[in-house]
Amino acid sequence: MRGAWKFPRWNPRNQRKPAYQPGPFCRVRDDRCQSILQSAAARRHFPQLRGVGSRGRICADVNSNRYAAGMFLFVPLGDIRERRGLIVTMLTAVTVSLMCVAAAQTLSWMYFASLVLGFTTVIPQLIVPLAAQMAPPADRGKIIGTVMSGLLTGVLLARTVAGAVGELWGWRAMYWIAASMMLALAAVLLRVLPKSYPQSNLTYGQLFKSMAELVRTQPTVREASLIGFMMFGSFSVFWTSLSFFIEGSPYYYGSGIAGLFGLVGVFGAAAAPLAGRMADRFGATGIVGFFIACTLVSYLLFGFAGYYLWGLILGVILVDLGVQGSQVSNQTRIYALIPDARGRLNTIFMVSTFFGGAVGSALGSYAWSTGQWYGVCVVGGGMVLAAALVWVCHRMNTQAG
Repeated sequence: MRGAWKFPRWNPRNQRKPAYQPGPFCRVRDDRCQSILQSAAARRHFPQLRGVGSRGRICADVNSNRYAAGMFLFVPLGDIRERRGLIVTMLTAVTVSLMCVAAAQTLSWMYFASLVLGFTTVIPQLIVPLAAQMAPPADRGKIIGTVMSGLLTGVLLARTVAGAVGELWGWRAMYWIAASMMLALAAVLLRVLPKSYPQSNLTYGQLFKSMAELVRTQPTVREASLIGFMMFGSFSVFWTSLSFFIEGSPYYYGSGIAGLFGLVGVFGAAAAPLAGRMADRFGATGIVGFFIACTLVSYLLFGFAGYYLWGLILGVILVDLGVQGSQVSNQTRIYALIPDARGRLNTIFMVSTFFGGAVGSALGSYAWSTGQWYGVCVVGGGMVLAAALVWVCHRMNTQAG
């Protein structure tokens, strides 16, 4: 009776000029920004290639750790430097780094090039605040949702595409292809992006002092960052443990099938523009709660129906939808606070989010080793419940104030 409900198994200065004003660019080119983010986001996951062996796994860890550091060091520069030039410069650095990884002949050289690559692949986090600046206030959530959809879609598809290329031509080929794409992208953005001059006169050192002040004085930033930490942590708990789960009973799938579940997650990621439109229409704060609830439902499905393929697939769609939707809604909220500080606000939010992802990965591995699949569901669901508690407490404090 239990088996009858199973589906068949399938085995992103000194001379100050006015900030760029919203115009038609943001209305007709948000799809272009989405494609940009798909390309830029994917690069960070290219080391996950078959054939690269232990070197690739170590370099992937290096990249993930350095990505958060790169966000902290470079993304705030968007508030004090002309953004188009900064984006093109970073893309050039990424191109050189990719070429160095592809041409590396020694392990130490590969580590060094991967370290630089991890630091510089933060272009999506420079583009999202730029898109928010160019967007009309009434459409800001929708446009942020569109570009963030491109970002997560690139992340989810990167391993599948890179794995196929690595299988056909070897892992170096993917890095050479990526370097060519990034060089072409830099040339395109230099031509099509408008110049965007900052209005802040802060120095680089003052940027970091001001971020501490933003955390202290902006409760919405604190709430959004805590929710981002917990939500992306729960996301990482699931994806870290999925391959372990499906390799055993009742699925017995190979490790390659785990990458195909990323294709399923694209359906949830593609709904991000809808999340942005909902935030524009109904208010971002309430919509954050809705997407937290979606993520909680996904973990209930994992726990009670994860041993059925339909439950696992539906849960994957909901977890990607919930995490992506809450992130878009939170970004819509924080970008509306202080327009001149969007780079710093994004840095605070995204560094917190990725730190949560790192913690979630560690917790996911520990939960699997101690409690197997149900341990994973308890830990991931617990992080979602913690996010819900933060959301409820902030609303109660707001209403009481």
